[in-house]
Amino acid sequence: MILINEADRSNYTNVWVVSEVLSGNIQPVTHELLGAARALADKRGCGVWAVAMGSGITDQARSLFAYGADKVIVVDDARLSGFVDELEARVLVRLIKKYKPEIVLCAGTTRGKALAPRVAVRANCGLTADCTGLDIDADNGDLLQTRPAFGGNIMATIRSSNHRPQMATVRPRVMKAPEPDPGRTGEIISESLEENDSVKLKRIIEIVHSGDSTVNLGDAEIIISGGRGVKGPEGFELLRRFAAKVGGAVGASRAAVDAGWIPYSHQIGQTGQTVQTKVYIACGISGQIQHLVGMQSCDFIVAIDKNPDTPMMQLADIAEVGDLFEIIPEIINEISRV
Repeated sequence: MILINEADRSNYTNVWVVSEVLSGNIQPVTHELLGAARALADKRGCGVWAVAMGSGITDQARSLFAYGADKVIVVDDARLSGFVDELEARVLVRLIKKYKPEIVLCAGTTRGKALAPRVAVRANCGLTADCTGLDIDADNGDLLQTRPAFGGNIMATIRSSNHRPQMATVRPRVMKAPEPDPGRTGEIISESLEENDSVKLKRIIEIVHSGDSTVNLGDAEIIISGGRGVKGPEGFELLRRFAAKVGGAVGASRAAVDAGWIPYSHQIGQTGQTVQTKVYIACGISGQIQHLVGMQSCDFIVAIDKNPDTPMMQLADIAEVGDLFEIIPEIINEISRV
Protein backbone atom coordinates (compact mmCIF):
# COMPACT_ATOMS: atom_id res chain seq x y z
CA MET A 1 0.00 0.00 0.00
CA ILE A 2 1.28 3.47 -0.92
CA LEU A 3 0.98 5.96 1.95
CA ILE A 4 0.92 9.71 1.56
CA ASN A 5 3.37 11.82 3.56
CA GLU A 6 2.75 15.24 5.08
CA ALA A 7 4.51 17.09 2.26
CA ASP A 8 2.36 15.39 -0.38
CA ARG A 9 -0.78 15.88 1.72
CA SER A 10 -0.32 19.66 1.57
CA ASN A 11 -0.60 19.54 -2.22
CA TYR A 12 -4.24 18.47 -1.99
CA THR A 13 -6.90 21.09 -1.38
CA ASN A 14 -10.57 21.93 -2.03
CA VAL A 15 -13.74 19.86 -1.74
CA TRP A 16 -15.14 18.41 -4.95
CA VAL A 17 -18.68 17.36 -5.80
CA VAL A 18 -19.24 15.06 -8.76
CA SER A 19 -22.52 16.20 -10.32
CA GLU A 20 -25.23 13.61 -10.78
CA VAL A 21 -26.42 13.95 -14.38
CA LEU A 22 -29.43 11.97 -15.61
CA SER A 23 -30.75 12.32 -19.15
CA GLY A 24 -28.79 15.52 -19.56
CA ASN A 25 -30.12 17.14 -16.38
CA ILE A 26 -28.27 17.86 -13.13
CA GLN A 27 -30.15 16.11 -10.33
CA PRO A 28 -31.17 17.68 -6.97
CA VAL A 29 -28.81 15.40 -5.03
CA THR A 30 -25.97 17.49 -6.51
CA HIS A 31 -27.33 20.54 -4.68
CA GLU A 32 -27.47 18.54 -1.45
CA LEU A 33 -23.85 17.50 -1.87
CA LEU A 34 -22.83 21.10 -2.59
CA GLY A 35 -24.41 22.18 0.69
CA ALA A 36 -22.39 19.55 2.56
CA ALA A 37 -19.24 20.46 0.61
CA ARG A 38 -19.69 24.15 1.42
CA ALA A 39 -19.87 23.39 5.16
CA LEU A 40 -16.73 21.23 4.99
CA ALA A 41 -14.82 23.75 2.88
CA ASP A 42 -15.70 26.63 5.19
CA LYS A 43 -14.30 24.69 8.16
CA ARG A 44 -11.19 23.80 6.19
CA GLY A 45 -10.72 27.25 4.67
CA CYS A 46 -10.74 26.06 1.07
CA GLY A 47 -12.96 26.17 -2.01
CA VAL A 48 -15.81 24.07 -3.39
CA TRP A 49 -15.44 22.69 -6.91
CA ALA A 50 -18.05 20.77 -8.88
CA VAL A 51 -17.40 18.43 -11.79
CA ALA A 52 -20.10 18.19 -14.46
CA MET A 53 -19.73 15.56 -17.18
CA GLY A 54 -22.32 15.19 -19.92
CA SER A 55 -23.54 16.28 -23.32
CA GLY A 56 -24.81 19.87 -23.61
CA ILE A 57 -24.24 20.37 -19.90
CA THR A 58 -22.35 23.69 -19.86
CA ASP A 59 -25.31 26.02 -19.36
CA GLN A 60 -26.74 23.88 -16.57
CA ALA A 61 -23.33 23.71 -14.90
CA ARG A 62 -23.46 27.48 -14.32
CA SER A 63 -26.46 26.97 -12.02
CA LEU A 64 -24.20 25.18 -9.52
CA PHE A 65 -22.65 28.47 -8.40
CA ALA A 66 -25.97 29.38 -6.77
CA TYR A 67 -25.72 26.29 -4.54
CA GLY A 68 -22.21 26.98 -3.26
CA ALA A 69 -19.73 26.00 -5.98
CA ASP A 70 -16.78 28.34 -6.50
CA LYS A 71 -15.49 26.62 -9.63
CA VAL A 72 -17.09 24.10 -11.98
CA ILE A 73 -15.06 21.79 -14.19
CA VAL A 74 -17.16 21.02 -17.25
CA VAL A 75 -16.49 18.12 -19.59
CA ASP A 76 -19.08 18.61 -22.34
CA ASP A 77 -18.96 15.96 -25.04
CA ALA A 78 -21.54 14.00 -27.04
CA ARG A 79 -19.80 10.76 -26.01
CA LEU A 80 -20.93 11.49 -22.43
CA SER A 81 -24.63 11.60 -23.32
CA GLY A 82 -25.20 8.23 -21.65
CA PHE A 83 -23.57 7.02 -18.47
CA VAL A 84 -20.49 4.91 -19.20
CA ASP A 85 -18.80 4.39 -15.86
CA GLU A 86 -15.44 3.31 -17.31
CA LEU A 87 -15.20 6.47 -19.41
CA GLU A 88 -16.27 8.87 -16.65
CA ALA A 89 -13.95 7.16 -14.16
CA ARG A 90 -10.94 7.65 -16.44
CA VAL A 91 -11.83 11.31 -16.95
CA LEU A 92 -12.35 11.93 -13.24
CA VAL A 93 -9.10 10.23 -12.25
CA ARG A 94 -7.23 12.34 -14.78
CA LEU A 95 -8.80 15.50 -13.35
CA ILE A 96 -7.99 14.41 -9.80
CA LYS A 97 -4.33 13.93 -10.72
CA LYS A 98 -4.26 17.34 -12.39
CA TYR A 99 -6.04 19.47 -9.76
CA LYS A 100 -5.50 17.39 -6.58
CA PRO A 101 -8.70 17.77 -4.54
CA GLU A 102 -8.59 16.88 -0.85
CA ILE A 103 -12.13 15.47 -0.76
CA VAL A 104 -14.39 14.07 -3.51
CA LEU A 105 -18.11 13.55 -2.85
CA CYS A 106 -20.42 11.48 -5.08
CA ALA A 107 -24.10 10.68 -4.83
CA GLY A 108 -24.94 7.31 -3.30
CA THR A 109 -27.11 6.44 -6.29
CA THR A 110 -26.84 3.58 -8.76
CA ARG A 111 -24.66 5.80 -10.90
CA GLY A 112 -22.50 7.06 -8.04
CA LYS A 113 -22.02 3.56 -6.66
CA ALA A 114 -20.79 2.39 -10.06
CA LEU A 115 -18.46 5.36 -10.58
CA ALA A 116 -16.90 6.00 -7.16
CA PRO A 117 -15.28 2.57 -6.59
CA ARG A 118 -13.64 2.65 -10.02
CA VAL A 119 -12.22 6.09 -9.29
CA ALA A 120 -11.04 5.13 -5.80
CA VAL A 121 -9.13 2.11 -7.09
CA ARG A 122 -7.50 3.98 -9.97
CA ALA A 123 -6.66 7.00 -7.75
CA ASN A 124 -5.43 4.76 -4.89
CA CYS A 125 -7.57 6.42 -2.25
CA GLY A 126 -10.08 5.51 0.43
CA LEU A 127 -13.83 5.38 -0.16
CA THR A 128 -16.68 5.26 2.36
CA ALA A 129 -20.10 4.42 0.92
CA ASP A 130 -23.60 5.51 1.98
CA CYS A 131 -22.52 8.19 4.46
CA THR A 132 -25.24 9.76 6.56
CA GLY A 133 -23.00 12.41 8.15
CA LEU A 134 -19.85 14.29 7.16
CA ASP A 135 -17.50 16.45 9.21
CA ILE A 136 -13.86 17.43 9.02
CA ASP A 137 -10.91 17.43 11.38
CA ALA A 138 -9.76 21.03 11.01
CA ASP A 139 -6.26 20.18 12.23
CA ASN A 140 -5.29 17.67 9.55
CA GLY A 141 -8.12 17.74 7.01
CA ASP A 142 -9.28 14.19 7.71
CA LEU A 143 -12.84 13.68 6.48
CA LEU A 144 -14.98 12.22 9.27
CA GLN A 145 -17.40 9.93 7.47
CA THR A 146 -20.33 8.57 9.46
CA ARG A 147 -22.32 5.59 8.23
CA PRO A 148 -24.26 2.62 9.63
CA ALA A 149 -22.13 -0.47 10.22
CA PHE A 150 -22.59 -4.08 11.36
CA GLY A 151 -26.02 -4.36 9.82
CA GLY A 152 -27.01 -0.91 11.02
CA ASN A 153 -26.50 -1.76 14.69
CA ILE A 154 -23.90 0.97 15.20
CA MET A 155 -22.92 4.26 13.60
CA ALA A 156 -19.24 4.23 12.64
CA THR A 157 -17.04 7.24 11.92
CA ILE A 158 -14.38 6.42 9.34
CA ARG A 159 -11.18 8.24 8.38
CA SER A 160 -8.91 7.76 5.37
CA SER A 161 -5.89 9.45 6.93
CA ASN A 162 -3.21 7.84 4.78
CA HIS A 163 -4.55 8.71 1.33
CA ARG A 164 -5.67 11.72 -0.68
CA PRO A 165 -8.14 12.46 -2.00
CA GLN A 166 -10.71 11.14 0.44
CA MET A 167 -13.86 9.86 -1.25
CA ALA A 168 -17.39 9.35 0.06
CA THR A 169 -20.81 8.64 -1.40
CA VAL A 170 -23.87 10.19 0.24
CA ARG A 171 -27.41 8.96 -0.23
CA PRO A 172 -29.94 11.36 -1.76
CA ARG A 173 -32.05 13.37 0.71
CA VAL A 174 -29.69 12.78 3.62
CA MET A 175 -28.17 16.27 3.42
CA LYS A 176 -30.11 19.53 3.27
CA ALA A 177 -29.84 21.40 -0.01
CA PRO A 178 -28.99 25.08 0.56
CA GLU A 179 -31.26 27.85 -0.60
CA PRO A 180 -29.92 28.95 -4.00
CA ASP A 181 -28.28 32.35 -4.20
CA PRO A 182 -28.75 33.56 -7.79
CA GLY A 183 -26.23 36.34 -7.17
CA ARG A 184 -23.30 33.94 -6.63
CA THR A 185 -20.82 33.65 -9.48
CA GLY A 186 -17.77 31.50 -10.11
CA GLU A 187 -15.37 30.17 -12.68
CA ILE A 188 -16.06 27.62 -15.40
CA ILE A 189 -13.08 25.42 -16.27
CA SER A 190 -13.55 23.60 -19.58
CA GLU A 191 -11.88 20.23 -20.01
CA SER A 192 -12.08 17.83 -22.94
CA LEU A 193 -12.01 14.11 -23.44
CA GLU A 194 -8.64 12.74 -24.41
CA GLU A 195 -7.84 9.81 -26.67
CA ASN A 196 -6.79 7.63 -23.75
CA ASP A 197 -10.08 8.25 -21.92
CA SER A 198 -12.16 6.16 -24.30
CA VAL A 199 -12.60 2.47 -23.59
CA LYS A 200 -14.93 0.32 -25.67
CA LEU A 201 -15.89 -2.32 -23.15
CA LYS A 202 -19.60 -1.83 -23.75
CA ARG A 203 -22.09 0.35 -25.57
CA ILE A 204 -25.45 1.75 -24.52
CA ILE A 205 -28.33 0.39 -26.58
CA GLU A 206 -31.25 1.96 -24.74
CA ILE A 207 -31.90 3.93 -21.54
CA VAL A 208 -35.03 2.85 -19.67
CA HIS A 209 -36.38 4.75 -16.65
CA SER A 210 -38.24 2.43 -14.32
CA GLY A 211 -40.08 2.90 -11.07
CA ASP A 212 -43.49 2.73 -9.44
CA SER A 213 -45.18 5.94 -10.57
CA THR A 214 -47.75 5.59 -7.78
CA VAL A 215 -45.10 5.87 -5.04
CA ASN A 216 -43.21 9.14 -5.01
CA LEU A 217 -41.69 9.27 -1.55
CA GLY A 218 -38.76 11.42 -2.65
CA ASP A 219 -40.95 14.39 -3.57
CA ALA A 220 -43.60 13.99 -0.86
CA GLU A 221 -43.91 16.79 1.70
CA ILE A 222 -45.82 14.56 4.15
CA ILE A 223 -45.24 10.86 4.71
CA ILE A 224 -47.41 8.61 6.87
CA SER A 225 -45.24 5.61 7.65
CA GLY A 226 -46.15 2.32 9.30
CA GLY A 227 -44.20 -0.38 11.05
CA ARG A 228 -44.77 -3.60 12.94
CA GLY A 229 -47.36 -1.87 15.14
CA VAL A 230 -49.70 -1.45 12.16
CA LYS A 231 -50.27 -5.22 12.52
CA GLY A 232 -51.09 -6.04 8.91
CA PRO A 233 -52.28 -4.95 5.44
CA GLU A 234 -55.53 -3.65 6.94
CA GLY A 235 -53.55 -1.26 9.10
CA PHE A 236 -51.92 0.20 6.02
CA GLU A 237 -55.37 0.82 4.55
CA LEU A 238 -55.94 3.11 7.55
CA LEU A 239 -52.65 4.88 6.84
CA ARG A 240 -53.66 5.32 3.19
CA ARG A 241 -56.90 7.00 4.31
CA PHE A 242 -54.86 9.26 6.59
CA ALA A 243 -52.39 10.09 3.80
CA ALA A 244 -55.22 10.88 1.38
CA LYS A 245 -56.68 13.38 3.88
CA VAL A 246 -53.41 15.30 4.27
CA GLY A 247 -52.09 14.94 0.71
CA GLY A 248 -49.24 12.69 1.77
CA ALA A 249 -47.60 9.44 0.73
CA VAL A 250 -47.43 6.13 2.59
CA GLY A 251 -44.09 4.75 3.74
CA ALA A 252 -43.10 1.69 5.71
CA SER A 253 -40.38 0.13 7.82
CA ARG A 254 -38.50 -2.94 6.65
CA ALA A 255 -40.36 -5.11 9.16
CA ALA A 256 -43.68 -4.26 7.53
CA VAL A 257 -42.30 -4.87 4.04
CA ASP A 258 -40.67 -8.16 5.04
CA ALA A 259 -43.99 -9.27 6.50
CA GLY A 260 -45.60 -8.74 3.08
CA TRP A 261 -47.99 -6.05 4.26
CA ILE A 262 -46.88 -3.46 1.71
CA PRO A 263 -44.57 -3.49 -1.37
CA TYR A 264 -40.86 -2.76 -1.14
CA SER A 265 -41.28 0.49 -3.11
CA HIS A 266 -42.66 2.03 0.12
CA GLN A 267 -39.70 1.01 2.31
CA ILE A 268 -37.76 3.75 4.07
CA GLY A 269 -34.40 3.18 5.72
CA GLN A 270 -30.93 1.86 5.14
CA THR A 271 -32.10 -0.79 2.67
CA GLY A 272 -34.91 1.34 1.24
CA GLN A 273 -35.36 4.98 0.35
CA THR A 274 -34.03 8.03 2.15
CA VAL A 275 -36.57 10.83 2.56
CA GLN A 276 -36.42 14.45 3.65
CA THR A 277 -40.00 15.62 4.10
CA LYS A 278 -41.57 18.57 5.86
CA VAL A 279 -43.61 16.21 8.07
CA TYR A 280 -42.95 12.54 8.86
CA ILE A 281 -45.56 10.67 10.90
CA ALA A 282 -44.33 7.32 12.21
CA CYS A 283 -47.11 4.95 13.23
CA GLY A 284 -46.14 1.90 15.23
CA ILE A 285 -42.45 2.14 14.27
CA SER A 286 -39.97 1.46 17.07
CA GLY A 287 -37.19 3.30 15.25
CA GLN A 288 -34.24 0.95 14.79
CA ILE A 289 -31.15 2.69 13.43
CA GLN A 290 -31.68 1.08 10.02
CA HIS A 291 -34.95 3.01 9.70
CA LEU A 292 -33.78 6.22 11.36
CA VAL A 293 -30.97 6.79 8.85
CA GLY A 294 -33.61 6.97 6.13
CA MET A 295 -35.80 9.67 7.69
CA GLN A 296 -33.96 11.48 10.48
CA SER A 297 -33.40 14.57 8.31
CA CYS A 298 -37.12 15.27 8.01
CA ASP A 299 -38.10 18.74 9.22
CA PHE A 300 -40.81 17.70 11.70
CA ILE A 301 -41.33 14.20 13.09
CA VAL A 302 -44.48 12.89 14.79
CA ALA A 303 -44.53 9.43 16.39
CA ILE A 304 -47.57 7.43 17.49
CA ASP A 305 -46.89 4.35 19.61
CA LYS A 306 -48.03 2.62 22.78
CA ASN A 307 -44.44 2.46 24.04
CA PRO A 308 -43.07 5.88 25.04
CA ASP A 309 -39.48 4.61 25.30
CA THR A 310 -38.76 3.59 21.70
CA PRO A 311 -35.99 5.37 19.76
CA MET A 312 -38.58 6.85 17.40
CA MET A 313 -40.60 8.32 20.26
CA GLN A 314 -37.42 9.82 21.70
CA LEU A 315 -36.44 11.32 18.34
CA ALA A 316 -39.87 12.77 17.54
CA ASP A 317 -40.79 16.43 17.88
CA ILE A 318 -44.24 15.25 19.00
CA ALA A 319 -44.64 11.81 20.58
CA GLU A 320 -48.23 10.62 21.02
CA VAL A 321 -48.54 7.68 23.41
CA GLY A 322 -51.52 5.50 22.62
CA ASP A 323 -53.22 3.09 20.24
CA LEU A 324 -52.75 4.23 16.64
CA PHE A 325 -56.02 2.50 15.71
CA GLU A 326 -57.84 4.91 18.04
CA ILE A 327 -55.73 8.03 17.46
CA ILE A 328 -55.58 8.07 13.65
CA PRO A 329 -59.37 7.72 13.08
CA GLU A 330 -59.88 10.63 15.48
CA ILE A 331 -57.37 12.72 13.52
CA ILE A 332 -59.11 11.83 10.25
CA ASN A 333 -62.50 12.80 11.72
CA GLU A 334 -61.11 16.14 12.94
CA ILE A 335 -59.67 16.89 9.49
CA SER A 336 -63.05 16.08 7.91
CA ARG A 337 -64.74 18.63 10.16
CA VAL A 338 -62.43 21.45 9.06
